Amino acid sequence: MEKEKKRLYFQKVKEEPFAKLLNIRLKDVGEGYALCEMGYTKEMDNIYGNAHGGALFSLIDEAFEISSNTHGNVAVGLNTNVTYMMPPRKDSVLTAESREINRTRRTASYYITVRDEEHLIAVCQALVYVKSEQIPFLKVSS
Repeated sequence: MEKEKKRLYFQKVKEEPFAKLLNIRLKDVGEGYALCEMGYTKEMDNIYGNAHGGALFSLIDEAFEISSNTHGNVAVGLNTNVTYMMPPRKDSVLTAESREINRTRRTASYYITVRDEEHLIAVCQALVYVKSEQIPFLKVSS
């Protein structure tokens, strides 16, 4: 992936309101790939004092969003299937890594893992629909 395109993805995640709300950071991006990071804070706890599934899914979804939109066309989620393996440790740093596993002209599949420093926390298989529309912020730079 070219340097300017990478820079734009880093900038867009840094500016994205929901990513800012959860302090999700993009750590790496490439064609069909994204690595995102989020610190697990007590504000993300559920009623049992463990990480809320929605917080973990938000990290998954950010990595999925970026990785599936790296080919130049807008891709929108069709389906996600998440398996939560175990709760993360308090105050851990969580990483979500999304890898493209199959791509056709109109759909693409991704495998996403969430880990803390020691354990596999969740896995996800996800599917997008690839639209003909170009990604707006990439059109400006071309």
